[in-house]
Amino acid sequence: MSQMLKSSGALATATLTSRILGMVREIVYAQFMGDGAVASAFKLAFQIPNLFRRLLGEGALSAAFIPIFKAKERKEGEEEMWRSANAVISAMVVVAAAIIALVMLGISLVLAVHKFGDNTRLMLLLLRVMFPYMLVICLTAVFMGMLNARGHFFVPAAGALALNIVMIASVLFLAPRLGGELDRQIFGLAIGVLIAGVAQAAFQLPTLRREGFRYRWVTPWRDETVRQVVLKMIPGALGVAAFQINVLMTNSLAFWVDPQIVASFDYAVRLMELPQGVFGISLATYLLPTLSGMAAEKKFPEFRDTLRQGLSYLFFVNLIASVLLVVLAEPIIRLIFQHGKFDAGSTQRASFALACLAPGLVAFSIVNVLARAFYALGDTQTPMKISVVCLGLNLVFALWLILPFRQGGLGIANSLTAGCNVALLLYALRRKLSRIGLGPLIQTLPAKLGAAAAAGILAWVTWRYWENSVGHENLPARMGAVFAPMTLAGSAYWGVSFWLHVPAPREIAAAIWQRLRPW
Repeated sequence: MSQMLKSSGALATATLTSRILGMVREIVYAQFMGDGAVASAFKLAFQIPNLFRRLLGEGALSAAFIPIFKAKERKEGEEEMWRSANAVISAMVVVAAAIIALVMLGISLVLAVHKFGDNTRLMLLLLRVMFPYMLVICLTAVFMGMLNARGHFFVPAAGALALNIVMIASVLFLAPRLGGELDRQIFGLAIGVLIAGVAQAAFQLPTLRREGFRYRWVTPWRDETVRQVVLKMIPGALGVAAFQINVLMTNSLAFWVDPQIVASFDYAVRLMELPQGVFGISLATYLLPTLSGMAAEKKFPEFRDTLRQGLSYLFFVNLIASVLLVVLAEPIIRLIFQHGKFDAGSTQRASFALACLAPGLVAFSIVNVLARAFYALGDTQTPMKISVVCLGLNLVFALWLILPFRQGGLGIANSLTAGCNVALLLYALRRKLSRIGLGPLIQTLPAKLGAAAAAGILAWVTWRYWENSVGHENLPARMGAVFAPMTLAGSAYWGVSFWLHVPAPREIAAAIWQRLRPW
C-alpha cells in the first residue's frame, strides 16, 4: 500500500504539473480560437493521430509489451530485454511510417478529386499536416512504458511538460506569422503539434540511456518477441482505447450535425482529464508493471489486494472530483476558458457538456485500472470483446441523444457507456479470478456516496450564495465562485469520510504525512 501511494503519488505530482500546463494550453487555445467551426476542425483533426497513439502506443502496445519486457528482464537478462525492445521499436516505426504514408496520400487524393465544404476541407488539410505526429508520439509512449517497467514514473509523466510548452509557444509565436485570418493561423497550431511530439520523445531519452538503452535496428519480421506483442496487441487495441474511439466516432457524428458541438465537448473532455489523469491514469500506469510482476510470480492473493486497494483509493478521490465538476461546471468553465473568442455563450455550451460528462469520471478511471488488470494476467481478448460491445452501445446512445441534447448528449452517452464497461469488466474479472475480493470496498460505498452527496449540496448552496451576493464580473469574483464552494465541499467530504471511518482517506493522509515528515 505504501509503495503504491508513494509511486503513484510521485507520478500524480508530475501528471498534475503537466495537466495544469495542459490546461494552460487549452486556455490559450480557447482564447485564440473559441469554440467555432475552425476550432472544431482543428480538434477533430488532432484527435485522429491521438487515437492511433492509443492504438499503437501507450494503450495496446504498452499493455502488451510491458509484461513481456518485465519477463525478459527476469528470465533472460538485460541484454535480451533491450534487444527485444529494439525489435518492437523497429517494427512499430515501420508500421507507423507505412500508415502515415497511406493516410497522407489518401487525404491528398480525396482532396484532389472531391470538393468538400469549407469546414470539412479545413479539417482534412489540418489532419494531413498533423498525422505524422502519430509516429513520434508512439515512440514516446513506448519509451514511457520502458521507463515505467524500470521503475521510473516521474520522468515519463513530466515529458508532457515539454509537449505543452511547445504547443503553447506555437499559438503565441508561430500562428500570428501565418496570416491575419483564423483559418490560416490555425496551421501554426498544427505545425506546433509535430514539433511538440519530437520534444516529448527527446525528453525521455537521457533517462533511458542511463538505464542502458541504446537503439539498434533489429529486423522484426521473424522476431519472437514482436510476434508475441502483436498477438496480444491486436485485441488490446480496442481494449484500452475504447474511450478514445468513442470520443472520435461521436465527435465525427457531431461534426456532421453541427461543427460547433465538437469544440464545446472537447473543452469539457480536456477539463475532466485533469482529475482523471492526476490520480486515475497515474494509478493505472503504476499498477500495470506491478500487477504483471505479481501475476508472473503467481502471487494472486497479493494481486487481488493490490487491485482492491487501488480501486478504493481511485473511487474515493475521483468521486468528489466528479461531484464538484457536475455542481460547479459553469463557474469552472467561466473561470478557466471565458477569455478572448471564448464568450459567455461558449461557457454555457461547454459547461453543459461537462455536467453531463463528469458523472462518468469514476467509471472512466476504473476502466483504465481493470483493463490493466486483465493485461497483467496476459488476457487482452476479454477487454477487447467488452469494448466492442460498449462501442456499439455508445454509438446508439449518441445517435439517440445528440439531437435533443447536442454536446450534452455526447457527455451522457459516454458516461452511460463507461458504466456498462465497468460492470462487464468486473463480471469478467470475477469469473477469471474466481473472486476479486471487493467486499471491503463495497462495504464503504454507502459512506463514500453519503459524504459525496453532502459535499455536493454544500458546494451548490455556497456557489449560489456567492453568485447572488458577489457575482462573477471580475477575476477575484470568478475565482471565489469556484474555490470557496470547492474548498468547503472538499473539507466536508474528507471530514465526513473520517467520521464514518472510511479507510481510504486515513491511508492517503498517513502516506502524505509520512512523505512530508522528513521536511
